[in-house]
Amino acid sequence: MATSRDPSTVLEKKEARLKPPPMYEVALLNDDYTPMEFVVGVLQKFFGMGREKATQVMLKVHRDGRGVCGLYPKDVAATKVEQVSGYSRQHQHPLQCVMEEA
Repeated sequence: MATSRDPSTVLEKKEARLKPPPMYEVALLNDDYTPMEFVVGVLQKFFGMGREKATQVMLKVHRDGRGVCGLYPKDVAATKVEQVSGYSRQHQHPLQCVMEEA
């Protein structure tokens, strides 16, 4: 058995390869009751979008039934979903926010 003092022993450093964490899409779902202005405000408040970008995403939600707000690690995505859902309930709107693995 070779010891660490044995000059014939060669130690190779092996780099640990960590996979990046899985990312999750956070999306808003369309409904017939939540005002468009409220959706724009939510996108600005919780996702840091400018007015123009928030309006584009809101129109995507309106036309396609679903609009992606961002891509986040699981814990951040779950927090965003809870924040938006709570804020919507607090303002008595049925706006739904969901997350799914990208």
